[in-house]
Amino acid sequence: MNLEKVIFGFFILLAATLNFGFFVGDIGDPAHHDIYELFAAIVVSLIATMLKFGDRTQIGAIHLATSLVADLQLIAAAMVWGYAAHIAADGLTSEMTARVVSLSGGALFANIVSVIILIAETIMQRR
Repeated sequence: MNLEKVIFGFFILLAATLNFGFFVGDIGDPAHHDIYELFAAIVVSLIATMLKFGDRTQIGAIHLATSLVADLQLIAAAMVWGYAAHIAADGLTSEMTARVVSLSGGALFANIVSVIILIAETIMQRR
């Protein structure tokens, strides 16, 4: 068993599951979406991105691209949340919550693509 691949797979799956946990719930209800779960999803996604650097294969490039997309979407979601909670006059409304959740949904899609690539890469690998 290759410990590096175990750690790599662990962070890819953890990033996807944390993002999924944040995404699930009523799209406009802030009570269904925990800010700390969004923060954890961002941190784990950034760690997964760092682990993808150095792989010089084509599949590695696609892994990195999906991870960068997820990072960008999650950071944008956090920025929208921060704007709504601390700057906007209306606060965190259902409209702003829907924007945050939609952005995390885009990141979730990128994470799902990354997991599919990881599974395909594992199946194609010869012993």
